[in-house]
Amino acid sequence: MKPRSILTDIGKSLVTAVLFMVLLFPLMVMKVNVSRGVAQIQFRWNLLPIVGIGAFVLSYVWRIALEWNERRGNNRSGGIFSRTKAVAGVYLAKSAVRTSSYLLLLAFVIAFPFLFGMYHTNVMITAFIYVILALGLNIVVGLGGLLNLGYAAFFGVGAYTYGLMWKYVGPSFVAAGIDTGWLFWISLPLAGIIATLFGILLSLPVLRLRGDYLAIITLAFGEIFRMVMQNSSDFTGGATGISLIPRPWFFGQKLPPIKAATYIYFIAIVLVIITIFVVRRIEDSKVGRALEAMREDEVACEAMGIDLVKNKLITFALGAFWAGIAGVLMAAQTTYINPDSFTLWESIIILMAVVIGGTGSIPGAIGGAILLKLLPEYFRALSQYRMLIYGIAMILIIIFKPEGLIPRKRKQYTFDKKEVTR
Repeated sequence: MKPRSILTDIGKSLVTAVLFMVLLFPLMVMKVNVSRGVAQIQFRWNLLPIVGIGAFVLSYVWRIALEWNERRGNNRSGGIFSRTKAVAGVYLAKSAVRTSSYLLLLAFVIAFPFLFGMYHTNVMITAFIYVILALGLNIVVGLGGLLNLGYAAFFGVGAYTYGLMWKYVGPSFVAAGIDTGWLFWISLPLAGIIATLFGILLSLPVLRLRGDYLAIITLAFGEIFRMVMQNSSDFTGGATGISLIPRPWFFGQKLPPIKAATYIYFIAIVLVIITIFVVRRIEDSKVGRALEAMREDEVACEAMGIDLVKNKLITFALGAFWAGIAGVLMAAQTTYINPDSFTLWESIIILMAVVIGGTGSIPGAIGGAILLKLLPEYFRALSQYRMLIYGIAMILIIIFKPEGLIPRKRKQYTFDKKEVTR
């Protein structure tokens, strides 16, 4: 950085600091105290230099970061992250190293509930549930390019399918002497099918919409579902919700809470593996390529003979199916559901996991979901600043890593010209 550039940045940062001191003066420095009906203004002058210094430092660091990002964009191959990624790629290209890494990861995942206890096991179950949700939404947003802000509604459809099965079919199971834990395994595929039907019903009125209009319609659908569940007290329990939902059946044994959490943990792992396998197969299939074409350009896609109506129906149906599966797993873990568990904020968290991890990337969706669910749990002291931290994280990712933390590596095909020897 040149000396003139440094002085210019310092000057701009000083101006920013002064502006922040002026703008935040009524909020940070002035404090109104009401005593016996009389309002007195207290000036906390000690906070004013703190605001100015903080604004100056953050402004200066931000300008340096923007310059670094610009240089990194001009020289993609010379950064430390690129070199680290290249070195890691060389080692992972070796089959022995890759196999050993997978085995170590698998051993750690299996041993996790026995090493860290019930609390951490439940936290990881929640993270795995959001991994399934992120992978399902990744089909809609990452492959299909359709912005869905009502994805939590399909999550709720799955959870309420299990909850209503317990509420209305459970007494018949008890009367017949059948373990109510069987309801979980019955509800698991049923919830996926019902959520798929809801996904198809949602996609029918939005087939011709795109962009902001599609986002608004899906957002409205999510809120409509939540309000219907909240106001149908005679059928769904309303705001009170449904409680005492049974955990999955395990050979007729009633497991204590610790063992039940471990059992659900391994069920979640199996469902995550199945989800990854299916989503990966969809990516490499004819349907996956059609969805990517639709994401890039709908007009060109339709001109090439691809049926957009069919593809949008498939996109919403596939995404909704995995949300329904995750809803059943969540209801089995918490044994209680209510409409407040499926708000717009849940849809935003799932979307943030996809965007931060890397849109269209399976490892990115997994990493983003685990990151967004584990960090708030292990930093509960900062819970009141959660939305602020999420917002800052989104801004940083969009500016410095627009493709996501683990971007999708698109397949490349090269043709080697062979020299003909005579």
